[in-house]
Amino acid sequence: MDIQRLWFNALDLWGTLDQHPTLHAAIGLGVLLLVSLILGRLARFLVLHASRLLARQQALRWFDDLRHNKVFHRLAQTTPSLIIQFGLKLVPELGATAQHFLGNVALAFTLLFMTLALACLLDALLDIYARTEHARTRSIKGYVQLAKMVLWVFSIIVIIATLIDRSPLLLLSGLGAMSAVLLLVYKDTLLSFVASVQLTSNDMLHVGDWIEMPQVGADGDVVDITLHTVKVQNFDKTIVSIPTWRLMSESFRNYRGMQQSGGRRIKRSVFIDAAGVRFLTLEEEQRLAGVRLLGDYLASKRKELQDWNEAQGLVADLSANRRKLTNIGTFRAFALAYLKDHPDVHPNMTCMVRQMQPTAEGVPLEIYCFTRTTAWAEYERIQGDVFDYLLAVLPEFGLSVYQQPSGNDMRIGLAGRVAPEQAPRRLEEMSEA
Repeated sequence: MDIQRLWFNALDLWGTLDQHPTLHAAIGLGVLLLVSLILGRLARFLVLHASRLLARQQALRWFDDLRHNKVFHRLAQTTPSLIIQFGLKLVPELGATAQHFLGNVALAFTLLFMTLALACLLDALLDIYARTEHARTRSIKGYVQLAKMVLWVFSIIVIIATLIDRSPLLLLSGLGAMSAVLLLVYKDTLLSFVASVQLTSNDMLHVGDWIEMPQVGADGDVVDITLHTVKVQNFDKTIVSIPTWRLMSESFRNYRGMQQSGGRRIKRSVFIDAAGVRFLTLEEEQRLAGVRLLGDYLASKRKELQDWNEAQGLVADLSANRRKLTNIGTFRAFALAYLKDHPDVHPNMTCMVRQMQPTAEGVPLEIYCFTRTTAWAEYERIQGDVFDYLLAVLPEFGLSVYQQPSGNDMRIGLAGRVAPEQAPRRLEEMSEA
């Protein structure tokens, strides 16, 4: 009796559906949507699993690039829209107008996912090309970006034409007539849009990056990136809003690479007074040989100079013909050894002390190294400690830092040129003046 009752209830429900064609069509559409989603999941699983198996073969390594750029994932996403597009004919009681409209929507989704798949394919081709030898000397990234831009322009036109059920040529002719007005009204928007696409695709800017753009007064962290502006919070807590297009038309410095490298550069010079540069005496060599960081250097250097001088014979007896240790060269070797021994200086990055072109302010010795940290306050502390010590140890080598004479130096010099008994009075007169 229960089975018989269920059968009669099913017949009554079917009769009710026959009396309501709209409900009948809605149920059919729901079933079609459910089937398309299930088959879409199944197609995605099969395609991704098959691509994973093929990528394991050495000869098909390029499948990894396709998987990494989600080419197969985008292709599998076209399955539901294709099933709906061809399954609408099987939905009962569905009118021709509704079938045509829903078919256009499904076709638009198919075109969208096909466009995404082609864009991902271009990215995969770029990755494959990057592993070739030609990529070192010739880049195709600009051509790929141009191809993606053209692909998206035509795809958007075709998708819109499909949705409004018009010919794409008609849409193109209308856009051609309005292009001058659109370019004039939305000039900044179009420039900013293109700039934002370039910044994103080239990975040039992220939220949180420290950038420096002196021409707009920006020196701080990026806090927000929008279509039209990029907001930068300077270190004095002021906010600078930079038009996005200016970041592409003008240059700016991004410190992200420095932060990711784990070391920050120290590049500063100590100006040595050229009047103090001279050869080391024998007593000074013996005294400096007791310095821990100079012991090995002085021993090897003295052996090298002794062998060279002996090879010159009697000619080397003249002082000008002999090679000798200089105080500035010894200090340069000491500074380099000090940097390499410093616990806060990065050992795996460039570290050197070089002599620059002499100037009117003296002989510059440039300290070039990297710290182990990129934190600003810690970096400044390390840099200060390094130069505090090097400036303080200069007199041990008979050297001094060049410093332009101040007013007090001029006063003392002038006071020294008068008679000793008049010096106090002259100093008192100068101070009153």
